[in-house]
Amino acid sequence: MSSKRYPEEFKLEAVKQITERGHSVTDVAGRIGVSQHSLYAWVKQYSLPAEARQEQQGQSVEIRRLKAELKRVTEERDIPKKGRRVLCQGIPVRYAFIRSQEAHHSVRRLCQMMTVHPSGYYVWRSEPLSPRQQENQRLAGLIKQSWLESGEVYGYRKITEDLRDLGERCGKHRVYRLMRVEGLRSQTGYRRRKSRYGRPAIVAPNRLEQQFDVQAPNQTWVTDITYIRTHEGWLYLAVVLDLFSRQIIGWSMQSRMETDLPLNALLMAVWRRQPKSAVTIHSDQGSQFSSHEWQSFLKAHNLVASMSRRGNCYDNAVVESFFQLLKRERIRRKIYADREEARRDIFDYIELFYNPKRRHSYTDGDSPVEFEKKYFNRLESV
Repeated sequence: MSSKRYPEEFKLEAVKQITERGHSVTDVAGRIGVSQHSLYAWVKQYSLPAEARQEQQGQSVEIRRLKAELKRVTEERDIPKKGRRVLCQGIPVRYAFIRSQEAHHSVRRLCQMMTVHPSGYYVWRSEPLSPRQQENQRLAGLIKQSWLESGEVYGYRKITEDLRDLGERCGKHRVYRLMRVEGLRSQTGYRRRKSRYGRPAIVAPNRLEQQFDVQAPNQTWVTDITYIRTHEGWLYLAVVLDLFSRQIIGWSMQSRMETDLPLNALLMAVWRRQPKSAVTIHSDQGSQFSSHEWQSFLKAHNLVASMSRRGNCYDNAVVESFFQLLKRERIRRKIYADREEARRDIFDYIELFYNPKRRHSYTDGDSPVEFEKKYFNRLESV
């Protein structure tokens, strides 16, 4: 696809995934669906000057050194607190405590704080386990890997599907027990911010009427706006979602909630999809969607307006569900220092996790991108 179809906002966020978050060009290009050549060109265009990069690298080295020192001091302070009751017990109990904590601290430092020798601990740990225990340990490793790749949000049902894709044969109840032992759990619950409604300027009929099952891409899109709290102030996110695959095909983030916020998201969707026929675009009756600018844009791009009934969130339940997922699985787990940090993290969730990787129950466990690929493959095979 040509890079001209992507707005500058999209390109900047894609470059930051490489220059600031450390993702590889191959990984980012594969997930957001652009060529590596285009992504390299974006990096060259938007990355920092050489002097600034060298200064940043020097600062990073010093920061890593300070973090290592802080980690050592913190461990020497925290380990005795966690194992205060263990210190007065037998050596096997101390060994068990070290084993439970070695994922968080180095074994040598744990042994030093528990007054045991590392060689004795390794001999104790090498004792043979039963076949069932060995199998549980192996499965626990696969479970934790799947859980981490999901951004620490998957529950036992989706992780069971991941394991079956890998060829493992285990029941969901066993996965549930192993996750409980490892302290792994899905993300649940997020309280929505209350909204106030004004009087709409233009109201379109409700053409969607809660018919959320769509048979092909680019037939019906839904859009809405949500709020993200940062220490710098609110960040407003507008998205456009294709009901066929539940894929986010357009988004925009700004510090003010004005008409151009959803317009930029819709423009990204039009650039990326370039629909050949009329598309129904469903929204609520917010002032951004009932403005004359919004209606003019729809007419110019062969989009048909549809609006929810006043104050009825169920008419736009799919996009509300996406916002609930975003906040439950990512936003409520973070404290954003400023809007820029929130923008980077939300881009990572949408373009690098939700669209290409996150399993969706509506798509029979496939990610939105994979679901559309299978659809087009079926069309080609007919």
